[in-house]
Amino acid sequence: MSWFHFNLQDFSISFLSILFEGVPFMFIGTLLSGVIDAFVPAERIETILPENRTAAIALSGLLGVVFPMCECGVIPVIRRLLRKGLPVSCGLTYLLAAPIVNPIVALSTFAAFRGQHPWAITSFRLTLGFAVAVAFGLVVQRIPLPEMLNRRMLASLPNSGSRRVAPLSAEIPALAAAGGLTIEAAVAFPVISPETIVELHDEAHEEKSFGGKIVGAIRCAAFDFLDVGFYLIIGAAIASLFNTAIDRHVLLPLASHQLFAPLSLMVLALLLSLCSTSDAFIAANFLTFPASAKLAFMVFGPMMDLKLLFMYGLVFTKRLTFSLALALFVVIAALALSLAPFLR
Repeated sequence: MSWFHFNLQDFSISFLSILFEGVPFMFIGTLLSGVIDAFVPAERIETILPENRTAAIALSGLLGVVFPMCECGVIPVIRRLLRKGLPVSCGLTYLLAAPIVNPIVALSTFAAFRGQHPWAITSFRLTLGFAVAVAFGLVVQRIPLPEMLNRRMLASLPNSGSRRVAPLSAEIPALAAAGGLTIEAAVAFPVISPETIVELHDEAHEEKSFGGKIVGAIRCAAFDFLDVGFYLIIGAAIASLFNTAIDRHVLLPLASHQLFAPLSLMVLALLLSLCSTSDAFIAANFLTFPASAKLAFMVFGPMMDLKLLFMYGLVFTKRLTFSLALALFVVIAALALSLAPFLR
């Protein structure tokens, strides 16, 4: 097949570049998740956002300005915030918006599109990212929690109905006292029920000393780093295979087609799994594609790509993940096509 050429060296370089690009942001995200878990009381989350749910969702879409986060690092942060009581609708809004609506991405997009209407492209990218994230946040607030969150995530939520104290075997108190098990670590222990897991998690975080909280934050960050990193590696491997083995020339005939141009670049964004802080430099080099297609590439990619398909599974059900991917694809494509006359 002339369009498929696998080269181990090229694959290795691409794979490592994606890892080296994503791991630092993932490390920052997991470290922040550990700090949130150890230092932010559950009741504090309720006071951060407005009581009005629509206003809270809209504000969540702007949190990336204060807490800029790449898509590689936002997943562990969201998991911790949800466990602290953040509404899922607000969490999903931040999850989708933060990798786009933040100052780092704004600067990188402006720099990448110098000479290609940088103000317009940057403004449209941030505005679309915010609007799409808020719209999906408003939609998911009407979906019952069991249909959104996977069983493991659902069992760890406050007031989830899983806080019944279960009998402990002789080994469990010793483990809890010695190491302060996280929920995830306890899940891996075959004899622990979900009820016991949540109870142990609460006990492990009753430590009030500053030193104890620091240790707890590091433990949570370390586990999240390994947990999320596994899915990052899988996604990076698949993306690298496409990035190095598929002949890009097969996309060139699509560039001049009004409909297929944005669709093809969105599929490419899904497969390449680029970091949102650097994807603008790739998009700017698709010189044969219209600006609307490049915009679709830069909005859809940070919200949904191959590595995120795996990483979203740490929080959401498979059904919601794939429904979200399909809905994002359709909505962003429609918006890009509607904006095409304004980006010529």
